[in-house]
Amino acid sequence: MGFPLLSLIVFTPAAGAAVLMFLRSDGAVRWTALGVTVLDLALCIAMLASFDTTTHQMQFTETRTWVPALGIAYALGIDGISALFVFLTALLGSICVLASWAAIERKVKEFMISLLVMQTLMLGVFCALDLFLFYVFWEAMLIPMYLIIGVWGGDSRVYAAFKFFLYTLAGSVLFLIGVIVLYFNGGQTFDILALTAQDLPFRVQSWLFFAFLIAFAVKVPMVPLHTWLPDAHVQAPTAGSIILAGVLLKMGAYGFLRFSLPMLPAASVYFSTLMLVLSALAIVYGGLLALAQDDLKKLVAYSSISHMGFVTLGIFALNLRGLEGGILQMFNHGVTTGALFLFVGLIYERTHTRSIADYGGLMKAAPIYTAFLALFTLSSMALPGTNSFVGELLVLSGGFAANLAAGSAAVLGALLGAAYLLGMYGKVALGPASAGARYKIRDVNAREMVAILPLAIFVLWVGLYPKPFLNIIDASVKNLLAHVHSKGSGQ
Repeated sequence: MGFPLLSLIVFTPAAGAAVLMFLRSDGAVRWTALGVTVLDLALCIAMLASFDTTTHQMQFTETRTWVPALGIAYALGIDGISALFVFLTALLGSICVLASWAAIERKVKEFMISLLVMQTLMLGVFCALDLFLFYVFWEAMLIPMYLIIGVWGGDSRVYAAFKFFLYTLAGSVLFLIGVIVLYFNGGQTFDILALTAQDLPFRVQSWLFFAFLIAFAVKVPMVPLHTWLPDAHVQAPTAGSIILAGVLLKMGAYGFLRFSLPMLPAASVYFSTLMLVLSALAIVYGGLLALAQDDLKKLVAYSSISHMGFVTLGIFALNLRGLEGGILQMFNHGVTTGALFLFVGLIYERTHTRSIADYGGLMKAAPIYTAFLALFTLSSMALPGTNSFVGELLVLSGGFAANLAAGSAAVLGALLGAAYLLGMYGKVALGPASAGARYKIRDVNAREMVAILPLAIFVLWVGLYPKPFLNIIDASVKNLLAHVHSKGSGQ
């Protein structure tokens, strides 16, 4: 295009964060942060509007030499696999600002700066076409997320922040070692597209596959590397939980799609059965853990483990239906679970409790709140007509085609999801009224409705007419599968 659209998308939040440093009024900080995130969202909409769905080639590419001695470049570009997540990150950024409007009362400027810097780094991960640049964005994300949990979180925020930091840092160290090995075995380049074209020996691919697996599995998170997630979610402020569920968990799955499958195709095919088993374990185990929770936020957190298991199941089914379903489910999970964490935050602001037993009779006290909660609960259950149904159906279809046992376990996970989600909604909205002032809870206000409506629209839009979203990813998915099966057929 000759216009650095991706650079503008990536660095607009960072520029907004710089502006916030000179503002003194909390009101001005909030409105400026909202304006910056809305502008970024508008740029992403413009990007999608001009996105060519007929090609798998990288689009809106930008390349500038950065460190020529090491072959490092400032290179950005997106394809069908990354386009949806760039948009999702910008959408959830605006919603996070709205969700924090009244919830964050101290150090508002510092919080909004952390939020905007986090958004820049997450967008950079999805747009980077240089492996070194990708790693810089990937690693730097730890800092603002650590601050968001550790400064503005709950009573055990420091413990949760340290646990999050140590787990993800350990995975990142292995990823860095893998990047170095890949650099020296792939022609001493950090160009992601050039590395994808390399034919690495199977022994090297296998070693790299497990190094990347641990790094990405921590982010997803996959069982047994999941234990940081409930603590981080419970202690994080509402915006932090939305970012974690909506975007950060997608980083691990995106790593499999951008690195493991295209760069290590033989190892990905060879170890696909192992990945299907781990995915099925996450689906069932996460569902059982969610079923046992009486803390509303923990229930949604553990449900994320189960839902992300569907994503990795679809990815490593290594067929068209599974892979498209997995990518679409990544987007769906960001919308639906981000909305559920928003609703947990809204009710927590009113009651200062997360115990499900304390929420009886909310339908009478807050009918609009409970009506939208029902929509997102049904979406999380993958009810026909909602977004998750389309993604989950494709994943199950691809999963059964790849491995009957893994597909059967996924069905069991779906049944568990219906059990804990219906049980939760029944107690929260339809159960007997709790003692005390529960009927004095106010319903959602205009600002909260502005945050809720876009997510509700995507639940119904993807559920009733998924074609535009599948069109975006289709060409890139077909190209990726053709590459994996042609390069990995020898093992």
